[in-house]
Amino acid sequence: MGTTTNARRTDAEVTGFQASPELSAALQRVLVDLIELHLQGKQAHWNVVGTNFRDLHLQLDEVVDFAREASDTVAERLRALDAVPDGRSDTVAATTSLPEFPAYEHSTGEVVDLITARIYAVVDTLRTVHDGVDAEDPSTADILHQLIDGLEKLAWLLKSENRKV
Repeated sequence: MGTTTNARRTDAEVTGFQASPELSAALQRVLVDLIELHLQGKQAHWNVVGTNFRDLHLQLDEVVDFAREASDTVAERLRALDAVPDGRSDTVAATTSLPEFPAYEHSTGEVVDLITARIYAVVDTLRTVHDGVDAEDPSTADILHQLIDGLEKLAWLLKSENRKV
């Protein structure tokens, strides 16, 4: 059996993993969609009315909290990979893939459908960038897996409000 020799490296030979421009761009896409989901969730939270208002009002805060925490996780991952996240409102508005949220009050049934669609839009972005991210950085892909799982669970819980059997 052969022996393995560990050669001591110099400080100059030790570097951290850095995101490629493609990985940075993929995570930036996810970031702006999560920030927009957070903002749209709050807009819905403030303007929902109707049957089952209180439960939906509180459930929307769960979506908002998830999106806010997830955006922070993605932004911090970008920083850990020596990339620069851009969460400025102008950037989010100009680059998000989420549909625009309609103004004014909306019934609970409408809000369920609107926010569920936006959650699935974020999931679509996550799934679209996933394979490229996984090819370059499986650790970051693990983060995307967790986000997909969490968002799909929130969508299921939310859309069940309107389900008829």
